[in-house]
Amino acid sequence: MAGEASGQEDDAQARTRLGWLLAARLLLAGLSLGLAVTLDRIEGAHDDPAVWGVYWTVAATFFATIVGALSLPRTSNPHRFATIQVACDVGVVTGLVYFSGAGESVFTFLYALVVLYGALFLDRTGVVLSAALAALGYGFVVFGTELGWLPATGVETRSRPLAVLVAYWGFHAGALLMLGMLANTLSAELRRTGAALDRRTSDLRRLRDLHLRTVESIGSGLLTIDGEGSITSFNPEAERITGIPAAEAEGRRLVELLPGSAEILGRGRRGGGGEAAIGRDRIAYRNRRGEDLFLGLAASRLRGDEGDEMGHVVIFQDVTAVVSMEQELRQSERLAAVGEMAARIAHEIRNPLAAISGSVQILQTGELEQDEESERARLMRIVVREVDRLNRLIGDFLRYSRPAPLKLESVRLAGLIEEIVEMGHAPAAEGLEIRLDLDPDVRVEADAAQLTAVVWNLWNNAMQAMAGQGLLTVRVARLAGDLPQEQALADRNGPGGEASAPRFTAMLEIQDSGPGIPEDALEMIFEPFFTTKRDGTGLGLATVQRIVEQHGGSIQAANVVDGGSCFRILLRGTESA
Repeated sequence: MAGEASGQEDDAQARTRLGWLLAARLLLAGLSLGLAVTLDRIEGAHDDPAVWGVYWTVAATFFATIVGALSLPRTSNPHRFATIQVACDVGVVTGLVYFSGAGESVFTFLYALVVLYGALFLDRTGVVLSAALAALGYGFVVFGTELGWLPATGVETRSRPLAVLVAYWGFHAGALLMLGMLANTLSAELRRTGAALDRRTSDLRRLRDLHLRTVESIGSGLLTIDGEGSITSFNPEAERITGIPAAEAEGRRLVELLPGSAEILGRGRRGGGGEAAIGRDRIAYRNRRGEDLFLGLAASRLRGDEGDEMGHVVIFQDVTAVVSMEQELRQSERLAAVGEMAARIAHEIRNPLAAISGSVQILQTGELEQDEESERARLMRIVVREVDRLNRLIGDFLRYSRPAPLKLESVRLAGLIEEIVEMGHAPAAEGLEIRLDLDPDVRVEADAAQLTAVVWNLWNNAMQAMAGQGLLTVRVARLAGDLPQEQALADRNGPGGEASAPRFTAMLEIQDSGPGIPEDALEMIFEPFFTTKRDGTGLGLATVQRIVEQHGGSIQAANVVDGGSCFRILLRGTESA
């Protein structure tokens, strides 16, 4: 393909040169016509046949130029076409010389012009051929008129000896050949220089385009400043971050556009005289759209060809998300440390609670033998009850803070739900209706015991919300596609990646017809120690969410339009063996 493109380009250049050749012939014909008319007026020989011969020759030249221009688009061999045109021009000049006085003609110099512009379009062989044709044409006219081979034109010429004619012709032929070779050498050198210049220009254009595309495509804001601190360039990403167009930013001072950057530039200057001295820092920034951002900014020196400092290159990125993640990570680390400490304290509290409960129960046994209705017996019962309550709270907290490792297996959700329904449906609850919509083929890879605990917790919550009266609906369905987080991963991997393999999502819904969840509690319902129950610990739903997320799934809570609440669990589905 590259060879074909190069050949087409060379052919186009050759046709362009041929166009210039035809233009040169047209110029030659016009020059000849002007000269003929001038001589005609000076000498007043209007009826001289030789003058009309000149005019007809010039007319033939114009005709040949028109024919050549019409034939140029259809020519398949530009080199042969150029050779034919130069030969025609030699014939035209020969006719002009013959009709205007042969060896005494004023048009003799046109041979040199034909050889000269022929050297610009032909190779060395073609130049030799054109010079030879010009020499033969000139010799044919000179020797033909002197020796009587050609009819006289009526123009008086001087008679010369044959030896003088031969010397005269040889001088002209040698001069034409030398002129052609010299012109051809200079033309070839000019073409080589032009080709080298074209290559350099093309390389420079490609390098410039690559530089522009790189600067425009880079994912960081990039700008340059001069020695005075004024912005000289501004890439599209810098426009997006700052909200300021490049045309408006260029010419402004950097400290006006990015307040706080002066210190970073100064830090880079104090870093030493080396080219690697770079200032780095983060700055708080509010862009034109009113967004509060954190920018990671780095500045380095911009040096010229001689190594002198011309200004600075400044690269900056929007690191707001990174700063937010760092803050969340630090907060998570603090919370993890507090949680670990709380878990250890809770574990240590359980032992004294067990001792207190045991001791009180022993005392309570002795007290009951004396008087079951005494004040001391009542207080002891309160102590035992509250100790049991604290023990349950600590147990729930430890299960939340220290989840057990998963023992994954293929679990059929319909079978798990049916077992829970069988255990949890009280026969005496006549006002309770349970409706099951279970896909029997939906399976998940999960810890059966922990998943049972999740469903049992949601089941009990629904039962308590309805107070044993109403409709409880449990659905298990198969949804097409991955979980949202896995779908995002598949999109990043692209087609053909492992994450793009066909999958499905298992959906489990538990919906009750109770009073629903208060709107102000929906956003906090999964937070630890938040509860709407009088005797609740606030760790049940938090533990449910922890177990679901530990399985790589998600849980959502929402109120139903017709009344009641609905908890939806999404888990990664797995095909049955």
